[in-house]
Amino acid sequence: MITPPPKEQLASEVKAFLDANPDIEQFALLFTDLPGVQRGKLLTRAEVAPAWEKGRYFPGSNMSMDITGRDVDETGLVWEDGDADRLLWPVPGTMKRVPWALAPQAQYLASFYELDGMASIAEPRHALARVLERFEDLRLEPVAAVELEFYLLDRDSALEGRPRPPKGLVTPDKQRHYQANFMKDLDDFAPFFNDLYASCREMGLPAEALISEYSPGQMEMGLRHHDDALLACDEAILFKRAVKGVAERHGLIATFMAKPYSAYAGSGMHLHVSLADQAGKNVFATDDPEPNELLRHAIGGMKATMADGMAIYAPNANSYRRFRKASYAPITPNWGINNRTVSLRIPASSGTQRHVEHRASGADANPYLALAAVLSGIHHGITRKIDPGPETTGNGYEQAGAPMPTNWFAALDAFRGSAHMRDYFGARFVDIFATIKEIEADRFFAEPQPLDFEFYLRTV
Repeated sequence: MITPPPKEQLASEVKAFLDANPDIEQFALLFTDLPGVQRGKLLTRAEVAPAWEKGRYFPGSNMSMDITGRDVDETGLVWEDGDADRLLWPVPGTMKRVPWALAPQAQYLASFYELDGMASIAEPRHALARVLERFEDLRLEPVAAVELEFYLLDRDSALEGRPRPPKGLVTPDKQRHYQANFMKDLDDFAPFFNDLYASCREMGLPAEALISEYSPGQMEMGLRHHDDALLACDEAILFKRAVKGVAERHGLIATFMAKPYSAYAGSGMHLHVSLADQAGKNVFATDDPEPNELLRHAIGGMKATMADGMAIYAPNANSYRRFRKASYAPITPNWGINNRTVSLRIPASSGTQRHVEHRASGADANPYLALAAVLSGIHHGITRKIDPGPETTGNGYEQAGAPMPTNWFAALDAFRGSAHMRDYFGARFVDIFATIKEIEADRFFAEPQPLDFEFYLRTV
């Protein structure tokens, strides 16, 4: 049963923070909607303690918006109940200072509950919590880490809709080549990365290794794994906000779009997952180079349900531009050991570190929903002992396999019609999410794009 945190805990936590931070007058209340957008409001110091001790009323229609913030009336969450308020309850442990803010500011995460204390059905954080509850009967605890790719862009060109790589902050030269792991690119943006790491330390975000990715201005950072999957996603949400905020302070735009350039690589959100038993032991661990039976079943379940979850892993029109051969983005449900051409990769690692990397999600996916879909596949595979089939070796792009949905509409049809997704997410949740994205897709394709005129203005 998902219920709000104990009020005594919340009251104690907010009092301790306020006492330790007497200079802060602005408090950003943040929540994540279904498309993965961070929304909320700015509270004054006088308002924040009551918001923690009693919750904060907020329109329930915020769980019925598309990516642009426009209501989707067809969900039944807007006018049918008079756009009634729900309560936003804080997520304990998330109240932190905002290092990049122009004035002293703090922020915290919150999630939606009904006025009777029940978890709101369209709240993405609760969707993950419901899937996590399935593992209690198995006496297993998911362990997860989120790895995100993103682009730094020249601000002016990006805001005009014609993005270009930015000039370096140290050497004012633009990146213009495919230069994977090129240290000079990191050196050129050292002021940004120094501030980003400092912000992460102050916020308690476990940011780890940084690399310059394959394309100009593309970067990748991972977050340390957690045996609390909700916390892993909370930190991913806060990390994305930090990247964007620090980039803006340096005159840059940071984007987690799946495919901001047609000519360059897309950005993924790789989810690293294992399972721990009640003693904390990794149940996927083995000294054998081949996966053990439990890991094979987990892979089998993720492989069997990947097509059903593509609407979550690739939630936007832009998401589907990422899936191309030889692009480091997967195009078919397959698995392999130490192989980046597959969608389910077992990285090279020692036995106790054995885990699987799910590579289908774009950086634009909602972390809560993406991890929930991954874990639903793992639970499905283990409980039904699904065999994953033969390992893919060599170039997975050149080997036959069942294709994943290749466009937004096909993915949404698969998601809406999936008995598996209705089982794990709930039928009402599936209908709400699918409706939001179907209406969003209809709105998107109803609008002529600049490319329409380039292709058709004088040729038809």
